[in-house]
This record gives sequence, C-alpha cells and structure tokens, in this order.
Amino acid sequence: MHIVIMGCGRVGSTLAHILEDSGHSVAIIDRDPQAFRRLRAGFRGRRVTGVGFDRDVLEEAGIESAAAYVAVSSGDNSNIISARVARETFGVDNVVARIYDPRRAEVYQRLGIPTVATVRWTADQILRRVLPEGAEPLWRDPTGTVTLAEVAYHAGWIGARTAVIEREAGARVAFLNRMGEAVLPKGDTVLQEGDVLHVMAADNDMDRINKVLSAAPEEESH
Repeated sequence: MHIVIMGCGRVGSTLAHILEDSGHSVAIIDRDPQAFRRLRAGFRGRRVTGVGFDRDVLEEAGIESAAAYVAVSSGDNSNIISARVARETFGVDNVVARIYDPRRAEVYQRLGIPTVATVRWTADQILRRVLPEGAEPLWRDPTGTVTLAEVAYHAGWIGARTAVIEREAGARVAFLNRMGEAVLPKGDTVLQEGDVLHVMAADNDMDRINKVLSAAPEEESH
C-alpha cells in the first residue's frame, strides 16, 4: 500500500526505510530539502518539499491513493493540522500524529487522531497502527511458550463483551488501551471503537486467535 509521511527526521526516515523494505510505496514530505539526506541512496520513494498541510503538497505525495498518513515533524501543531487535513479533506482513515507535549495527546485522541511520543517508541507504535494486520507480540516468557500480543480485530467485535471475546477466541484479554489509558477488563467490559486489544495466550495458538478475531463474529457472540 502507499503511505505518506510528513517529517524526514530520525523517526520519519526510519519509518520510510522500514516500510519500503516491507514492500510498501512511500512518499516523504519535509519543508527542508536538506532533510532528505537522511534517506539512504537507494530509497525509491517520493521526496516532496513543502508543508504537510498544504493541499498541493499532499496531492504531489499521492495522498489521494494513500492507505495511511503519518505526521512526525518537529512541531505538534503542524502534525495535528496535517493529520486532520489528511483525514477530513482526503478521507485517509489510517492517520497517526507524533506529539511532543503529552498534555495535548488526550485532546487529539478525542478528535480521532491517534498520537504517539518519544523517539525510540514512536516508530514501533506507528508501525503497529499503519500495519494493523495480525498479532504483534509485545512480550514472551523466557521459554517462548506464552505471549502477550496486540491483536487486530474485525469491526464486528465492537460492542462485544470481553468475556465473549475470550470464549470465542480461546485467549485471555489482558487489557485494553482506551484513549491512551490501560483498562483491565471485567466480564461485562465492552470493546469500544478505537480500543487497542491485548491478549495473553499460548504462542503457538496466536495464528488461530488472529484468524478468529480478524473475521466477523457470529451474531449471537454479542
């Protein structure tokens, strides 16, 4: 798929290389043409000079065919404005913005723009949202038997009780990330839109669990 990145700093250039190596097409935007020096010589993606909330710049980067938009420039305001333009003007659903001021993060989450912070963690978290298919292991026990994983789920599971999800998937729901906060589920806790689902299960069972949750549940499952 095609992914547009605003900001060719350490995080943006790292993401561009990882995504290209994964077989995706990439366009990267930066107002400073010197920033593109961070890209390796063999980078095949588009280099677009300009600001990420300019309509012409976004169109040059291929926003109209983009499956995801990532804003990781050095400015919180620029990141949020460009992310909102990508979503609201061009209809890109999969949008992530980097935020330096954690006090703003919850506000922007309520606008429907997922936000991430800190240099080392940013690239990893953005990849989880840009490439949501399947289960992403977060932790394994020393024997490699038990895994804690962030798992993508079909929209049909929204509204289902976590107890039902556990029964149908055969996995323990460890916690939900809701609006940036961890929620320890009870039997009657309901999966809400935007929740990030984390399950604990046997490592060799994750493929089956992923297949169950990536498909729409039976109507009676709710």
